[in-house]
Amino acid sequence: MKTIAYLLFLTITVSGVAQSTDYNTKNGFAAQGYDVVSYFNEMPLEGKKEFSTTFDGTDFKFHSSENLERFRLDPTAYLPEYGGYCAYAVAVNGKKVTVDPETYEIREGKLYLFYNKGKNNTLQFWLNGSPEDLKTMADKNWEKIKS
Repeated sequence: MKTIAYLLFLTITVSGVAQSTDYNTKNGFAAQGYDVVSYFNEMPLEGKKEFSTTFDGTDFKFHSSENLERFRLDPTAYLPEYGGYCAYAVAVNGKKVTVDPETYEIREGKLYLFYNKGKNNTLQFWLNGSPEDLKTMADKNWEKIKS
C-alpha cells in the first residue's frame, strides 16, 4: 500500500512541474533567448541572463527588468504561438521547425515566429498566402503536436 501511495505522490508531483506545451528552447530559452515582451514594442531584443524567469517549465530571458515584470504580470499575453516554432511549418506540414527569432509577426495581439534562411522566408510565404486560413490550419495541427 505504501508503494502505491508513493507512486501516486510521485506522479502528482512530476505532473505538477511538467510543461503543458512543448516550447522551442533552442539555446536553452524560449524564443532562442529573445525577450518575448520586446516583440510587442516592435523591436525584438536579446534577453539577458540577469533578467530571466521560468514559466510553464520553460526558461525565458528579458532585455530589462521592466520587461521581466511585464511578463510576470501576464505571461500568457506574451507567449509565442505554437510554442515558438515556425507558424508556417505548423500550418502547412504539422511540423515543429526552429525559427529565426528576428522574423516575426504580431497578429491580433499574438506573437508568431518564422523560419528564415536563404530563399525560405516563411513569414513571406505566410503573408503571401492567406494568413487567417493558415492560422486556422496551424491551430488545428498544433493541438495534435503541442506536447
